[in-house]
Order: sequence, then C-alpha cells, then structure tokens
Amino acid sequence: MIIYIFIAFIVIICIQFVYYIFIFGSFVWFKNIPPKNYFNQPVSVLICAKNEAENLKKNIPFFTNQNYPLFELVLINDASSDNTLKIMRQFKEEASVSIKIINIITPKSKKNALAQGIKDASYEHLLFSDSDCKPLSKNWITEMASNFNSQHKIVLGFGSYKKIKKSILNKLIRFETLLTAIQYFSYSKIGIPYMGVGRNLAYTKSLFYSVNGFAKHLKIKSGDDDLFINQTAIKKNTTICYSKDSYTESSPKTTFKSWIQQKRRHISTAAYYKPLHKFLLAFFYSSQILFWILGTILLLNLYKWPIIIFLIFIRFLFLYVIIGFSAKKLNETDLILLIPFYEIFLIFVQMFIFIKNLISKPTHW
Repeated sequence: MIIYIFIAFIVIICIQFVYYIFIFGSFVWFKNIPPKNYFNQPVSVLICAKNEAENLKKNIPFFTNQNYPLFELVLINDASSDNTLKIMRQFKEEASVSIKIINIITPKSKKNALAQGIKDASYEHLLFSDSDCKPLSKNWITEMASNFNSQHKIVLGFGSYKKIKKSILNKLIRFETLLTAIQYFSYSKIGIPYMGVGRNLAYTKSLFYSVNGFAKHLKIKSGDDDLFINQTAIKKNTTICYSKDSYTESSPKTTFKSWIQQKRRHISTAAYYKPLHKFLLAFFYSSQILFWILGTILLLNLYKWPIIIFLIFIRFLFLYVIIGFSAKKLNETDLILLIPFYEIFLIFVQMFIFIKNLISKPTHW
C-alpha cells in the first residue's frame, strides 16, 4: 500500500512542477514591455457603488486627478440608502473633469446597474474599478488604456489590497490575492484567459454588446467581472498589464468572518466557468491537497524518507522561486517568507468555503 502512496506522491510532484514552471512561470519570465502605440482615445471610467458614501469621499479624487487627455468618470448609484448619491453630486459640481451620474432607483443587481452605466458611457473604451478602490498612480488610465489596440479588446490589471502592519489576516488576504493574480495573468500569457477582477479591468463597449452584455449569467448575483471575462476572453483579444503605475489598491476586510463572506461570493462563480478552466483550477487545487496529505503520510511512516525530504525540498524551491519572483513583480515581497503557512491556510479555507457553498448559496453582492 505504502509504495502506491509513494508513486502517487511522485506523480503529484511532477504535476506541481508543470503548473509552477510551465504555467505560472510564463508570468514570471514575461517582461512587461510598454506598448509601442501611443493610445490617446477617450476613456470612460466606471465605478458602481451601493451604500459607499465614505469610500467615495476618500477615493474619487484619485480618479479625477488622472493625467490623461480625455476621460469621463461614470458614477453609478445602485439604489443606495445612504448619502452615496449626494456625494456623487458634490464631486460632479466641484470636479474639473467630466462626471456622469447614473442613479438606479429600483434595486435589481450590480450587473443591471453596471449594464446601465455601460450603456450611458460616452466612449468605446471602458475602464472599471470599485468604490473602495483607488489608483496608486496618476498614470493609471494611461497605463491600462495603452494596452488597447486593434486586437486587444480586454486588459487585465492587478487590484492590490492595502497593507496593514502586524495583521496576519491582512497578509493572508493579500497572499490569496497574489496567488489569484499569478494564475489569471499566467493563464492569459499561455493563451487561456479565464478571469479578471473588477477592481482593475478594461474592455470595449462593442465587445460588451457583441455578447449581449451580462445576459448569459444575469441571474447569477456575482460575476460581473470574472464570468464576463470567462465568457468573452480568448488568446487574441486579451492582454495583461502589471506595471506599477497600473495598480489599484482596495481596502481589505478586517475580520475573518467578513472576508469569508466575500470569498464565498467570489468562489461561487467558478462553478460557471468553462469546463477547461474548471478542470485546470480544480486539478491544481487537488495537487496541492494531495502534496500535503501524501507527503505527511510518507514522512510519518519514514518510508524512503531521504527521498521524500529531497522531493519536498525541490518542490518548495520552485514554489519560492515562482511565487517569490511574482511577488516582487507585484510589490508583495513581504509575503515571501511564510509562503508554506499561507498555502496550507488557503487550502483549508477554500475547502471550508466549498462545503459551505454546497450547503447554502451566498445571496448578496
């Protein structure tokens, strides 16, 4: 029996090697070469908000102060019950850039609200973020929009989370965000784009209407970002942008419970991905679980333990290389030291969320 576990462990190591070196490595070895074309087309920046008055107060100035020749800010009030609409109107009166306000009176869903904003946006090229986000540079629009061209209709950006000192939860949240970014950037580089994040995402209005908007998954409460990209993104029409001036930064959850609720909503959309994407993501997650389970069994039984320790060392070596270099690219180097701890934690969290979502579906966005 133990020999079969040993053989299975070797197979799992090989599978992990393929994922980290040949898939995730595509992002590590890829150089972010600035586009040759100078893009100066007008851009509509869309932000959908529901009861986000305080976040809008803090973050709208970062959007209005962009160094870009021509853009508009489309603020969508999704039937808020607080002062969200009032704050939007104040900025519209005071700002030196064009601000368009879309006021949704009857609450339906974020996708309905966002679709209305897209319809009313003045320009073809759309750039999306959230009300709890802010661009980390005045060149955010320039960096993201410059990746549009005759082929590229989708630009996947990086949405980071604010760093909070001495917070283990904050590091766990940022590690999960880092690993997710490594995956969607890497799959895009090998020609299998499968998702993006609404905190930092761009696509064209014509692409949106060519697939009838969110119609295919309108009844699913989440997925205005990843499900839309999963539906429309292909190798030829998608590119990535991870230059430091292109980042956005969001306010992270500060309690474990609120973060789990957020992740339950995000993970629930994965069930609607294309079969190939679901297989690749599930296969990687399964290989992570089996690595820890099989490795632990073999070490406890002291079966060929020098070989097992050597294989574990090799696995962690390329784990640190791939995630470490990726973390350096995305300015998350403080996460490198405790990578194994974060990995184990995420395995259990994802398993808990998967089981929880089977029992009851998350109902709010």
